[in-house]
Amino acid sequence: MLRVTAHVPAAKAKGVPFDTVTLAHDERRLRRKLLTLPKAGEIYLDFADTITLDHGDRLVLEDGRLIAIHAADEPVYEIRGRDAAHIAKLAWHLGNRHLPAQIEKSRILIRRDPIIRDMLIGLGASIFETNDHFSPEHGAYHAHGDQGHALSAR
Repeated sequence: MLRVTAHVPAAKAKGVPFDTVTLAHDERRLRRKLLTLPKAGEIYLDFADTITLDHGDRLVLEDGRLIAIHAADEPVYEIRGRDAAHIAKLAWHLGNRHLPAQIEKSRILIRRDPIIRDMLIGLGASIFETNDHFSPEHGAYHAHGDQGHALSAR
């Protein structure tokens, strides 16, 4: 079984991956895990700290080959507002409930939850059920190995 020796963020990833592993949002936050790949069989990942793998990231195997991380399509709500200010208001309400949310320029994605859907509709949002990659924002105290971390921005 091959071991993973490094994690490379998507923005710095170079080279063609040998294989790909598709993982849901909850499966991409890990420290130690055995992963099964379509081509390479099992690989073992054991990092010193917990990390979150994002769509497009790469894992480097001990033999130098690259494994691409693919975010699985998950059942989510696509939330749209009337304008940017309305989307910001909707995002505030979601954050106030500590819900994982993927915030984009013209939409927000959250896991499907009928109670939250009804709240958002009551706030004037348009809600669409879809399946999409789900990569929510990392929390303020989430360590992700870069200087963009809330506590590092001093």
